[in-house]
Amino acid sequence: MKRIVLLHVICLFFIKGYTQSAGASLPALNRVISEAAIYDKAKQHEIDSLQLLVQLSPPDNDLRKRYHLYAALFEAYKVYKFDSAYSYARKMNELAVTLQDKALLMDTRLKLSFTLLSSGMYKETADALAGMDAAQLADSNKANYYALMARFYYDLGDYNKDTVYTPRYAVIAGHYIDSALTFWAKDSYDYMYFSGLKALKAGHNEVAQPYFQSLLERKNLTLHELAVAASTWSVFYTNGNDIDKAIELLVMAAIADIKTSTKETSATFILANLLYKKNDVKNASVCIEQAIAESTFYGARQRKVQVSAILPLIEAEKISIVESQKSILLRYAVTVTLLLLLVIGLGVIIYKQVKRLKSAQRVISAAHEKEQAINRQLAETNDKLSDANKIKEQYIGYFFNINAAFYEKIEKFKKSVDKKISDRKLDDIRQLTNAINLKNEKEELLKQFDHAFLKLFPNFITTFNSLFREEDRIVLEDHELMNTDLRIFALIRMGIHDTDKIAHILQYSVNTINTYKTRVKNKSVVVNEEFEKKIMEIKAV
Repeated sequence: MKRIVLLHVICLFFIKGYTQSAGASLPALNRVISEAAIYDKAKQHEIDSLQLLVQLSPPDNDLRKRYHLYAALFEAYKVYKFDSAYSYARKMNELAVTLQDKALLMDTRLKLSFTLLSSGMYKETADALAGMDAAQLADSNKANYYALMARFYYDLGDYNKDTVYTPRYAVIAGHYIDSALTFWAKDSYDYMYFSGLKALKAGHNEVAQPYFQSLLERKNLTLHELAVAASTWSVFYTNGNDIDKAIELLVMAAIADIKTSTKETSATFILANLLYKKNDVKNASVCIEQAIAESTFYGARQRKVQVSAILPLIEAEKISIVESQKSILLRYAVTVTLLLLLVIGLGVIIYKQVKRLKSAQRVISAAHEKEQAINRQLAETNDKLSDANKIKEQYIGYFFNINAAFYEKIEKFKKSVDKKISDRKLDDIRQLTNAINLKNEKEELLKQFDHAFLKLFPNFITTFNSLFREEDRIVLEDHELMNTDLRIFALIRMGIHDTDKIAHILQYSVNTINTYKTRVKNKSVVVNEEFEKKIMEIKAV
């Protein structure tokens, strides 16, 4: 059984490793985006096969074998999903500690650092890498260490975008690349890519060009290698104002990323930005939605920040286009009205005609201003309705799920009671009723509420904490999704402002709820009168 599963995993690896997909165009990208779920399903099948191998492996049989199975799962997850990759890296670390294998511990530390860096956790990455001595690493890992350190400083520079520190970080990264290059063959992918990257980051485009062109002409690149090389080299054309060529490379990279289910990527985000600058709002919107889906699925914090910067611009441009179309229609309507007035006024003297025309213009101007006011009110109402509809849809489903579960419990309880009554086992009935744990039922109900609410408002806790100083922010326990403070204001965000209702839902007294609210507001950096308004501004997804 193990051999069959392993053979299947190997086949999947080679199928997904084929190179250069043809048709790197926007229609081809849109088609691949529509098929993304198919590629993700194949990726998940590959992961499931590896997890099955772990399940079939006795836990205490061969710790090194289990370590390598965890390492295979880490590789499958590392550009796919942050939390799973991090989890398996931690498991590898535990086994390495148990085995007291220094080489494995170093290898695990590099993998943990890669995962933290990919998620945008720069402070944590620095802590994980701190104190690592390259001299103690195996030769096979020294190049990986230097390359990771180079990427860390490049990413840190790109994140800061500072005229003082970013150039310093680039210099440091370049030194690490120099160290890594000594361990790679000169015709290898890593040697050529990092040589080109160093030159590109230093602004030596003429030096970088031969490396990337040679890589992109190769026929044996994996899709992931193709995506990384094409995405990086697109910077050359972006800086050189050859946007069309940059878009072509980024489309190629985005297609390769989707086909390999690579979620830790910036190709779709950068592509959306370039398309927006070219006023291709339709395709920019498709790409930014894909970028949001990728960063959310992977858990990349820095990508979410980047996406949030351009998303409002694209959405504003879409609204602008709609408004422009409305303006054209309005001009057509005004023109028709003027022509109609002209026909009616043929039998009227010029004086009356001019007078009527001026009167019509005043009416049209007033109507236009009124229409603009109505449109603004409608837009605000639509936003509120959309938000309310999302909440209703989420919590109607939540309500029916809870009721269905409750009905099933009551049904089982009723059958048990009926049977005990029929058997005249009154003591058993008492035991049945005593077995009902109302505290557990309440905790489960609150847990279900937390799941449903955070699915609708995934950024609620982060946004809520941003209203407080660092020392006053809420830190949840590992088993908690939300606490009482968060639930009170979660209910308020859902539109339940009546303290009596909140107290009834959470089964506290009204005084207790008021005490909680007052304590939370007093700690906030926002004035008390504005606090609930800030809560209501948190958007649902």
